[in-house]
Order: sequence, then C-alpha cells, then structure tokens
Amino acid sequence: MEKEKEKAADPQLKGIVTRLHSEQGFFLQMLPDGTISGCKDENSDYTLFNLIPVGLRVVAIQGVKAGLYVGMNAEGFLYTSDVFTPECKFKESVFENYYVIYSSTLYRQHESGRAWFLGLNKEGIIMKGNRVKKTKPCSHFVPRPIEVCMYKEPSLHELEEKLLKSSRSPTLNSGRARSLDRPARGSAHSSTEREAS
Repeated sequence: MEKEKEKAADPQLKGIVTRLHSEQGFFLQMLPDGTISGCKDENSDYTLFNLIPVGLRVVAIQGVKAGLYVGMNAEGFLYTSDVFTPECKFKESVFENYYVIYSSTLYRQHESGRAWFLGLNKEGIIMKGNRVKKTKPCSHFVPRPIEVCMYKEPSLHELEEKLLKSSRSPTLNSGRARSLDRPARGSAHSSTEREAS
C-alpha cells in the first residue's frame, strides 16, 4: 500500500529545462524575487525555466531558481506565483517562422477572440498580454533545451491546501504573486515604450 502511494508521488511528466530566447535578442529571465524580464546573458542561471506539460500542447512555465510559475491575469498582466493556478497554463504553438509562441489558455480579446501572448519588447521589458500580437517579434521565442526531466504534475489540489492556510488569492497580486508589467513609480518607461515591439 505504501509503495502505491510512493508511486503516485513519483514524477510522471516528461518536460524540459530550457532557456527561452526571444526574437528581440533577449533570454527570458526570472529573478529570485519573481521579477520577469529580458536578459542578454545566456549563461545566467535565472534564464533557466522548467517547461512542464499540463495538457495537450499546454505547458506550465516555472523559473528553475525562483521556483515560481509564470501566470497571466484577466487584465493581461504577467505575474509570478508560488502556487500553480489555471492562470499559469500557456498554450505552446509553433508559428510559421518556426518560432514558438505562448498564449494564455484562459484569456483572450472579448470581441475578436484574439489570444493574449507572452512577449518582450525591444528593451527586454515584459509586455501586457493583450498588447502582444503573434505576428510580431515580441512574441517569438526559441526554446534552447538543456535537459529532459521528469516532473510531478502541478496540482490544483496543492493550490486549495495553500489557500486554506492563507486567505489571499495568488491572482490578486498578494503574497508572492505580482503584476510585472506596471513600472514602479518614477520609472522612466512610459506605457508606449513598454508596448513598442
């Protein structure tokens, strides 16, 4: 009986540790505090991500060093969360130019139905998902796999347990979840600079 329980907890999913290189010339990075941005240093440990399959062509993107998941909220803002939620699921698609694009599985434009994408602008700043178009370089990434790994499936049951311990919701930018597109007060980056691709 104990062996069956141990087997159930064993890693079951084959995923990869990878770096995601943007067509804009940056590697996606997640710093220990959960900040996501672009980085030119291809050898930085903060550019390593776990791509964990959580459905058919659907992945969870988790920073290796920070251990946090990338999520997108209902306003299109990216954030990081220490718990896996439905907002942390991204559809992985190969675009016509062989670049890979990542779109939210939950959110899209209301009228047109256009998907919201993960993207970096020309300065390496993360963009709001509803401002990113799949035809633009800001949304195009090339995964550079480092190794194949086995993962335990991220569980929404773990989310329920953590939420019971804390009444905060990870999608409300409390705890470790935060919006990454809004610059700090006094930041030199205007909204038009962030939206440029």
